[in-house]
Amino acid sequence: MRTTLLVGIMMTVLGLGSLEMTIKPSVAQVQPHLNSEANREADRYLVQAFDLFKANKFEAAIETIQKAIPLYHSVQNFEAESLALGLLANSSRNIGKYDVAIEALQKSLMITRQMKNQALESGLLNEMGAVYQFTGRYDKASEYYQQGLTIARTIKDRGGESESLNRFGLLYLLLGNESKAIGHLEQSLTIAQELNLRAEVAATLNNLANAYRVSGDYAKALVLHQQSLTINRELKNRLGEQISLSNLGNVAFGMKKYDEAIKYQEQSLEIAQALKVPYGQQQALLNMAAAYDALGNFSKAAELSQQALSIARQSNDRSAQSMALANIGDFFLRDGKLSEAEKNFKEAITISESLRLGLNDANKVSFAETQKRLYELYQDILVKQNKTDLALEIAERGRGRAFAELLASRLTNASPAEIQSIAKSPKLDEIRLIAKAQKATIVEYTISTNSLYIWVIQPNGSITFKSVDLKKLPVKIGELVQEARNSIAVRSRRRNASESSSQSQNETNEFQQLHKLLIEPISSELPTDPNQRVIFIPQGELFLVPFVALQDNQGKYLIEQHTISSAPSIQTLALTREKAKSTQSGKSSVIVGNPTMPMWDGTQLTTLKGAEREAISIAKLFNVQAITGNQATKSAVLNQMQNASIVHLATHGLLDNVKGDIPGAIALAPSGNDTGFLTSNEIFDLKLNANMVVLSACDTGRGKITGDGVVGLSRSFVAAGVPSVLVSLWAVNDDSTSVLMSQFYRNLQTNPNKAIALRQAMLSTMQQHPNPIDWAAFTLIGEV
Repeated sequence: MRTTLLVGIMMTVLGLGSLEMTIKPSVAQVQPHLNSEANREADRYLVQAFDLFKANKFEAAIETIQKAIPLYHSVQNFEAESLALGLLANSSRNIGKYDVAIEALQKSLMITRQMKNQALESGLLNEMGAVYQFTGRYDKASEYYQQGLTIARTIKDRGGESESLNRFGLLYLLLGNESKAIGHLEQSLTIAQELNLRAEVAATLNNLANAYRVSGDYAKALVLHQQSLTINRELKNRLGEQISLSNLGNVAFGMKKYDEAIKYQEQSLEIAQALKVPYGQQQALLNMAAAYDALGNFSKAAELSQQALSIARQSNDRSAQSMALANIGDFFLRDGKLSEAEKNFKEAITISESLRLGLNDANKVSFAETQKRLYELYQDILVKQNKTDLALEIAERGRGRAFAELLASRLTNASPAEIQSIAKSPKLDEIRLIAKAQKATIVEYTISTNSLYIWVIQPNGSITFKSVDLKKLPVKIGELVQEARNSIAVRSRRRNASESSSQSQNETNEFQQLHKLLIEPISSELPTDPNQRVIFIPQGELFLVPFVALQDNQGKYLIEQHTISSAPSIQTLALTREKAKSTQSGKSSVIVGNPTMPMWDGTQLTTLKGAEREAISIAKLFNVQAITGNQATKSAVLNQMQNASIVHLATHGLLDNVKGDIPGAIALAPSGNDTGFLTSNEIFDLKLNANMVVLSACDTGRGKITGDGVVGLSRSFVAAGVPSVLVSLWAVNDDSTSVLMSQFYRNLQTNPNKAIALRQAMLSTMQQHPNPIDWAAFTLIGEV
C-alpha cells in the first residue's frame, strides 16, 4: 500500500513503575492505628488486584481494586488509597478506558502530593502522560513526562528516571524525531540494566528497536526485539510478549518477508484479544493489513483495516483512527471509488491535525513529516475528481502549519487552541485576497507520487492549475535538481574570490530541463511586466532550486523576465505582512563583515576580505561604521541588532547543527568563553525589530527540508520577527557577492522594493560574473 502510515509503532509503555515497588512495602508496613479489619481487607484486595494486573487480567484487577478503594478511604489510609487509584488507572488504560484512568490519576496525584511522596508522584505523572499519549494528546504527554523526569532526578530516583526517559523516547519516536528518541532510550536502557530492572529493560529494548527500525536499521532492530521477547517470556509478561511479537512482524515487513510478518502479527493479535487490550489488537490488525496489501490481497487488507478502525473508535485512539481511515481511503482510491476515498482521507486528516494541538514547534515539525503523505494522497484524490481548487486548499493545509502557528503565536498571546484556530490554513477566498494584497502572481508546487501539481494565483484572484507527468522524467525530480546544482559546481562554505567560477558546459542543459518542468507549463500565466513580482511556493527538493537561474529554450534566465521571491506557504505571506505592519522598526543599521573567524572542527575558518570590503562599502551608504574583525563578537552584534532596521551579516554560514535542534549558524568573532557562532536556535528565541536581515554567507537558505518547509537560519529569523530575509542556496563567491550586495543596497536607495532591487543587482552582477553560481544563489523570503 502506498500509504506510509500502515506499519505502526507498537507503544511499549511500562507497567506500574514506581507503583510496583511501593505497593507491597506499603501493605506490609501499615500504621498501628490503621490496623483495622477494614484496612486488612483492603490490603488483601490490593495485593490480589496487583497479582491480577501482573497476570494481564486487567478487567478482574479493576473489579477487585474498586473494592479496596472505598475501604481505604473509610479508614483514612490515604497513601494506600493513592496506590489503589494508580493501579485502577493503569489497568483501565490498558483496556482503553482512558477517562476512568485520568479521573483515578487526578485523585491519586492529589493525595500523593498531600503525603509528599515524590517517588510515587513521579510514577503517577508518567502514567498520566501515558494515558494522554494513547489518546493522541502528545502535548499533555510531554508535559507530564517532563514533570515525572524532573522529580525523579531531583530525588535521585534512578528507576523513575529510566522510566521517564523510556516514555519520552517513545513519544519522540511517535513524533518522528528518531535521533532524540534513540538518545533518550539509550539513557533509559543503561540505567535499567545497571539496576537490573528486567521488565524495564525489555520495554526499553522494544522501543529502542522501533527507533532503529524506523531509521532503516532492520538488523539491529531484529536483535533488540528478539532480546526483548526472550526477557518478556522469561518474566511471563504476556503484554510485553504481545508487543514484541508485533514489532518483530514490523521488522519482517520492512525486510519484505510478508508471510513471516503475518505470522508474527497473528500471534500478537491472539494474545491481545485474550488480554482484551484494544491498542494491541488495532496495531496488529493494521500491521497485518500492510502485509496482506504487499502480497496483493487487497480485500483482506481492507477488511483488517476496517476491524482496526472499529476498535480504535471504541477506545478513542485517534492516532490509530487516522491511520486506519487513511488505509481504507487508499483502498477506495485504487478501486476508483473517489468520493469514498475523499471522505476517509478528509476524516483522517482532521483527526491527524488534532494531534498537533499544544506541541512545541520542533515536535510539530517532526510530526508533520510523518503525516505529509496523507496530504499528498488527498490531493491526488481531489485532482482525479477535477476539484483542483479544493486541492490547492489541501496543498496549503499540508505545508508550513507549524510555522504558521508559530508566527501567529508571536503576534498574539492566545491559547494553543486559539492559535490553531487563528492560524488555520486559508480557504480559496483568503488565498485570493493574499495574492491581491501582495500585488503578485503566486506559484505553488506539490510533488505527488507520479505528478507535479502547479497552481498559479493571479493578483485579480483567478486560479490556474497544471499537472505535469513525472513518470516521463529520466530521473527523479530531486536528482534533477541536484544535477542542476552540481552543473554549476555548487559547494559548501563561502568561496574566496580566487576560486574558479568558470561556466559549466552542462549548466544550460540542466537549467533548461528544470525550466521546462517548472515554468514552461505555466509560462503563459506569468506576468509580462518584468517588475511585477512572482512568488514561488516550493515543496521538498524544490526549495533548493535557484528559480532566478532557470533558462528557457532561448537561453534566457528567468530573472531577466521576472521579479522573483519565495515563501514556505501562501499563509506565511499573510503572516509576515501582518508582522511587518505591527513591527516598529529600529532606526539604525548593523553591517557586519569578515569577523575574526572562529574555530570549527579543529580549524579556523578562512578570512573573507571580500566580505569586509562589502561591509565597508554598504556601511557608507547608511552612514554607519562597519563591524569587522575582533569588534564583530556575538555579544556586540546581538546588542546592536535589537534596535536595527537592517541587519547585514557578511561572513561564513554553517549548515551544521552547532547547538540545539535547528541546523545552521553564522560565524562571528569569538570572545571569552563564547565560540563566536550565532546559532539558529539562539536566533529563534530572539525578538527583533528589523524589517530585513541579509545573510551574505554560505548556505543560509538551506537547512533540514521538511513537510513544514526548510528548518534553518531563514526560518529562525522570520520566527524572531523579521518579515524579510535574504539568504543563499549555496556557498557564495567572496568577490561576486560583494559586487551583488553593494549594488543591491544602491538599488534600494532609489527603489525600496527589495525584490526589484535584488533583480537589478543580479542583472548587473551577471555582466561581470556570468556563471549563475556567482549571482543566482540569493533568494528573498517574505515581504518586499
